[in-house]
Amino acid sequence: MSGDQFLYISTTGWKTGRQHTIEIWFVKYKERYYVMSEGNKRAHWVQNIIHNSNVSIKVSNKSFAGTGQVIESEEPVAAEVRKLMKAKYGWDEGLIVELAVVN
Repeated sequence: MSGDQFLYISTTGWKTGRQHTIEIWFVKYKERYYVMSEGNKRAHWVQNIIHNSNVSIKVSNKSFAGTGQVIESEEPVAAEVRKLMKAKYGWDEGLIVELAVVN
């Protein structure tokens, strides 16, 4: 697992069309990155992903084009992501968002 504490997600504002970048905790699982939103679906960056799944991801000084999607709590991957977040940060509350790199 990466020793990095943060990754950066850039989304496109669904109302403004402007690019927005956030710094956020993450874990990597099965070649995908996972982040959690304390604001659940109310968070602006989550709303941006819901309206336009195309994102830019920067981690370990490398940038990637990607897509984002909300992961519902009953999906099998959710329990594993929560365990990884708890182990890495001591915290696992919020809405899970999956980030996949587009090749």
